[in-house]
Amino acid sequence: MTALGRLAAAAGPALSAHAVPDPGPPRFDGNLLGPERLFVMEAVYEGYLMHYGDPRAFAGMDDDLKLLAGDSLYALGLERLAVAGDLEAVAELSDLISACARAQAEGRPELAEARWDESARLLSSTPPRR
Repeated sequence: MTALGRLAAAAGPALSAHAVPDPGPPRFDGNLLGPERLFVMEAVYEGYLMHYGDPRAFAGMDDDLKLLAGDSLYALGLERLAVAGDLEAVAELSDLISACARAQAEGRPELAEARWDESARLLSSTPPRR
């Protein structure tokens, strides 16, 4: 099962009705991030897309549900890192979410995409700390 397929399965019953059958490939490189960080990056990125773009793993939601689902996916990813004790990654992704919201509010979505790439590079170059 792909990272996005695992995400759709882990998102819970409220979102499972909106899961798409083939969400496509992940945005990030699992060989660099490792399976847990890949799952988290994809969950948080899907949350971002729920807020500001077109989600890949889910469809058929109105704007209000997309906003709530996005928050839920942010929480799902950050919770997994926190439970694993990967607090540096929690801090990085929390900063990422904030920076992306600011970039979108300023009408500069290209800055948000660059920040995603930067965070993925950082998380792939630092081992999880427990």
